Parts: sequence; C-alpha cells; structure tokens
Amino acid sequence: QVQLVESGGGSVQAGDSLRLSCAAARRTFGRYGIGWFRQAPGKDREFVAAIYWSGGITNYADSVKGRFTISRDNAKNTVYLQMNNLKPEDTAVYYCAAQKFAATMNEAQYDYWGQGTQVTVSS
Repeated sequence: QVQLVESGGGSVQAGDSLRLSCAAARRTFGRYGIGWFRQAPGKDREFVAAIYWSGGITNYADSVKGRFTISRDNAKNTVYLQMNNLKPEDTAVYYCAAQKFAATMNEAQYDYWGQGTQVTVSS
C-alpha cells in the first residue's frame, strides 16, 4: 500500500507559479513511478506529467510542455510539479498517482491515488 498526499495548491493569477508536492510515507517509494493528473469541473480526468522511478524519464501532456516540470527527491519520498506561467485553463483538482517503476500516461495503470489538491487560476 502506498499512501500519497498532495499539497501546494491554491488560488493564483494567470502568469503566476505554483509548486505541487506529492509525498509518500513508504521506504520503497523510490521503486514507484509517479504521475500527475488533473480534473476540471465537468471534464474527465487527464494526464499532466509523469516521472519514472529513477527520475531519468519524464512525460508531459502537450498542453503543459515548456511550462510544467516534474521532478523527484527519493530521499524525501516526494515528487514535485513545478507549474509556471499558469493559465485559467489549468484550473482543476490535481492528483498524484503511483505505479511500480513505470510512469505511463494511462491512469488505469496506476494503483494508488492521492486525495487531490485544488489549483485555481484567474485571469
């Protein structure tokens, strides 16, 4: 079992930055790939970014490439999502999820999910 806790959400203006954190209380956290997904009101949940267990491979949705950066610190059992130049369309609840080793774009392949953190971007 991997328990994930997201933090760092908030309400900002367009163009601002936020850094989300996904923390896990598990010694084997370093063996898990972590993905970030988001769900806006009335929309399906969508992939945002993911990082493999080693941190050497990352994936991004086209809508966030060049603005968001995913990274991890396995010593702190934490994955970060740095979000720069935020846009109103980034408004959503952001979830992190874990799967063994890989970090795919398919949410069905993730085994553990956090409770989500709200990000609101106003114009």
